[in-house]
Amino acid sequence: MDTIELYHRMRSLGLKTDSFTCTLALKACSSLSDVESGKIIMRNAMENGLASDRFLGSSMIKFLVKFGDIDEARSIFDELPCKDVVCWNSIIGGYVQKGNFHMAFNLFWKMLGGGIIPTQVSIASLTQACGGIGNLELGKCVHGFLNSLGMGFDILVLTSLVDMYCKIGDVESARRVFDRMPTRNLVSWNAMISGYIQNGCVFDGFELFRRLVLSGCEFDPVTIVSLLQGSAQLSSLDNGKVLHGFVLRRGLQSNFIVSTAIVDLYAKCGDLKLASSVFARMKERNVISWTAMLMGLAQNGHAEEAMRLFGQMQEEGVVANVVTLVSLIHACAHVGSLKKGRSVHGYLIRYKISFNEVIRTALVDMYAKCGKLDSAKRVFDDRLKSTDVVLWNSMITAYGIHGRGDKAIDVFDQMKTKGIQPNQTTFISLFSACSHSGLVEEGMSLFLVMNEDYKISPSEKHFACMVDLLSRAGRLEEAEALINQMPFAPGNAVLEALLSGCRTHKKIEMGIRTADRLLTLDSMNPGIYVILSNIYALGGRWNEVDYVRGLMRKRGLRKTPGYSLLEVNNLVHTFFTGDNSHPYWEEIHQMLEELRKQIETLGYYPDTSCVLRDVDEEKKVKLLWGHSERLAMAFALCTPAGSLIRITKNLRVCSDCHTVTKYISKIARRQIIVRDANRFHHFDNGKCSCGDYW
Repeated sequence: MDTIELYHRMRSLGLKTDSFTCTLALKACSSLSDVESGKIIMRNAMENGLASDRFLGSSMIKFLVKFGDIDEARSIFDELPCKDVVCWNSIIGGYVQKGNFHMAFNLFWKMLGGGIIPTQVSIASLTQACGGIGNLELGKCVHGFLNSLGMGFDILVLTSLVDMYCKIGDVESARRVFDRMPTRNLVSWNAMISGYIQNGCVFDGFELFRRLVLSGCEFDPVTIVSLLQGSAQLSSLDNGKVLHGFVLRRGLQSNFIVSTAIVDLYAKCGDLKLASSVFARMKERNVISWTAMLMGLAQNGHAEEAMRLFGQMQEEGVVANVVTLVSLIHACAHVGSLKKGRSVHGYLIRYKISFNEVIRTALVDMYAKCGKLDSAKRVFDDRLKSTDVVLWNSMITAYGIHGRGDKAIDVFDQMKTKGIQPNQTTFISLFSACSHSGLVEEGMSLFLVMNEDYKISPSEKHFACMVDLLSRAGRLEEAEALINQMPFAPGNAVLEALLSGCRTHKKIEMGIRTADRLLTLDSMNPGIYVILSNIYALGGRWNEVDYVRGLMRKRGLRKTPGYSLLEVNNLVHTFFTGDNSHPYWEEIHQMLEELRKQIETLGYYPDTSCVLRDVDEEKKVKLLWGHSERLAMAFALCTPAGSLIRITKNLRVCSDCHTVTKYISKIARRQIIVRDANRFHHFDNGKCSCGDYW
């Protein structure tokens, strides 16, 4: 600060400044990150014809590169009459920092052509560029070149090689370089440990850390952060707790980067209590810390808490980034919270955050999952010129879950017109859309097109979609024949699609046969036992039902409890099947009784086949009226008349609830949208958008 003030005093007194004075003052500005003063010094230097000085020019380039102005740095570089290796290294390093790796290489060749001998810093920049490009052959050429320069034993160069090979994905070559290093510092160890973690070789990373500790070397926050990220990849809570202990014993918990990594680890392992505890104790928090906690809440289905934390984040003046907002949008989509989703959308607009393809895709998904297909379409249409296949896929998926297979195919046709190449996910979304709409022939035609026109070989997911398409339509023999023609053994997804079709169309023997095949693949999947017991119940084979349920209990497996979510007055209410703990239970129960009486006068008769228990009819009817979506609807009917009811259900809606909801939409004169585990049902005036096909 004193240096800068002294420079300004010299100027105010009319004293002449030379290149040496400007160089010292500029270095002070760089150390203090005083960009404004630095630019004033550079402007004065150029006005006085000092910028052509080799040392000052090099300092100006370094300053501009550090603060991201590569274009101005290049302009000064090009004007320098005499450039030493430091100047070349600065501008090459600047382009590497900006991600313009090809320009960095072009300048390096020019430097060699000018007779400048590269230094270790030059080679380090070059290896970094190779890692950025991801070209292994080019990286090996650079490796050979540095050996020819006699730099094969330099610790900086060798460490940069380890990092380069890891970024390219060749961890074996990285390890060979690491093992042959005559000496290593902590940066070298961190580069190899981090490289292992980045490439999914987490156990190798931990083994190398063990060697580091046994060698007597100290580790630092960078080491710990890499290991925490590895534990998060494995969802290993135990490993994470051990590392947390290391952090506490070494006094590293005050490092907010380490604490953020711990929050992220606990959140990804599903232990939100520990994540919240660490987050609350952090003395310093930036947008990355807040985002780690928000993402943890969002990804674990706690949209309400995520939104509350977002509000607190805003109160503390922390500006959200794209990752934060996309996480919140996904959270709103998960619970079907339209109001909160719109709130995040509004935040994006208010703060003029650029709507890139990731945000638009998240918004399309959110509006679709909140039942606002028209809003999803508007977001999509804003970027109809986009060639991002992920965004187009999201619109196809949106139409699919709303049972608009015809519209999904229209979007695919637009993709073809615009020359956008579909990928595997495109066809998975298309087949699923056709399945939910009963477009069997169209789906089968697209299956052929995928292979013949686009040379995409069908994966198990594609076959699972096709089996589901045929099974829903009752063409179970064709579905089973398709499975037998697969070029590989069928996995869970394929057989589960067939099993579900067997339950729907009451193909008992085929269902039992399919369930047996599934249980040989995955004997600990409770869903298989549930469907198998349902199939036995459909055939009245109660002894087998009891046997299957007993087997589940013996193996510690439980059926997924059914629940429904409903947003009222900006608050999401959760209703569990058969649960009477809601604060408004009395009103809900009374409303259910009134609804039952009214729809019975219109001809409703309960379909008790949906209750697969060996109990009397009266008990079955009572169980039906305890289904979670009915509780949610009854509560919603206490809200202002005429408003739309949106319900999100975690399981597939049963046929009796589907019938009841059609009746309720008619007598209550309310539109009801139910999103179940498979798709959307739009009920209005006694009819459903699915046409009773789901």
